[in-house]
Amino acid sequence: MHIHILGICGTFMAGIAALAKASGHKVTGCDQNVYPPMSTQLEQLGIEITEGYNENQIKLNPDIFIIGNVISRENPLIESILNRKLLYQSGPQWLYENILYNKWVLAVAGTHGKTTTSSMLAWILEFNELAPGFLIGGIPNNFKVSARLPINNQKNSPTFFVIEADEYDTAFFDKRSKFIHYNPNTLVLNNLEFDHADIFENIEHIETHFHHLIRIVPSIGKIIFNDDSASIKKVLKKGCWSQNETFGSKGKWSYQKVNVNEFEVYFEKKSQGNLKWDLIGHHNSLNALAAIAAAKHIGITPEKSIDALAKFQNVKKRMELIESIKSINIYDDFAHHPTAIETTLEGLRSKIGNDRILAVIEPSSNTMKLGSMKNDLLKSLKTADIIFCFSKNLTWDPKFLFKNISNVTVMTDIDILANKIFSTCRPKDNIIFMSNSGFSGLQNKVAKMLKNE
Repeated sequence: MHIHILGICGTFMAGIAALAKASGHKVTGCDQNVYPPMSTQLEQLGIEITEGYNENQIKLNPDIFIIGNVISRENPLIESILNRKLLYQSGPQWLYENILYNKWVLAVAGTHGKTTTSSMLAWILEFNELAPGFLIGGIPNNFKVSARLPINNQKNSPTFFVIEADEYDTAFFDKRSKFIHYNPNTLVLNNLEFDHADIFENIEHIETHFHHLIRIVPSIGKIIFNDDSASIKKVLKKGCWSQNETFGSKGKWSYQKVNVNEFEVYFEKKSQGNLKWDLIGHHNSLNALAAIAAAKHIGITPEKSIDALAKFQNVKKRMELIESIKSINIYDDFAHHPTAIETTLEGLRSKIGNDRILAVIEPSSNTMKLGSMKNDLLKSLKTADIIFCFSKNLTWDPKFLFKNISNVTVMTDIDILANKIFSTCRPKDNIIFMSNSGFSGLQNKVAKMLKNE
């Protein structure tokens, strides 16, 4: 079968492409913006990408078009598909009907930590020789790919699939959250805050969609949730028909910090062992607890999960150290929601002590572009010593937001901003770029300047 994917370079749709290719299908696709890391992954898979959405792509004559949720009406290709009544489907629906329908699905949902926790969980299963399939919204360094099919060599045992369960809408023709299609047996709910202001009206609107997910978890399934999240507990009170288990400061699963890279894991106040690893921050400790709890639901002991996570290598763009140049560390991170920015900076501070943090942000998510959380953004950056903001295509003016803060520079020209960062930094500084996009190659521009100094 020939599948043509619209919006193929998004993290989710690139994963769909990889799974379809591995299933033996011919896969092609198109996107408006083609950039790494997903474009690199697709290239390595030999998947041909067309830039843009020209309706001439109809002539490829695929058996079905898979439509990403970035595609909207008035897109010339989708209009041609609709006018000709050609066969099309959403990515999540295709995924369930072709891959997930007969698997034991372990899904990780929540506002923050989905990618990291999904990666941890997939690695725990892999380390314990369960060879899971997975689709993750990033590239875990333990696997080097964002998606793969499961390998089940054991008769009469479940085939496992780990998926990052996103609450964003499915497609222009299906406004339900993507995760409603996955039918998980094991569900992790990391946290729940307001986000995606372009499709959700308020936190109550998001809570309703999360309860739709809870409604389809089977009674033999298990929901593992963050007991510190008031919104998640509110959602569960609307009705829960499955087993459940808590993690967090007062949950069944908890932890005690030993040092910056070590903590002790507890289940029902009984020690399960110490985890020593390279990750930092309270948020990552909670992510680990959730992954350990989910793995226990399918029979992996906490001790074996801890052994696996000691060898966990995190995900690209999650506090990823790109380079150290002349004693200056350059990090890349996906943080774009104020809460994620705050926890990322706090984690970095716990690691580096009093050395300077130069935080470089790009408010490029739909929520941040609309300005729904701009006041929270101010508070989230308090840990940084110097702040740079790349302002582009916003409905609000960052210069006005930061007007009374002396350590903030706002710029709209990427090259001038690169020069400003370069002229500001000094040895022992830590520059962290935080954006959910490619940041117009700013990281590489600054690194090149430092090398050529």
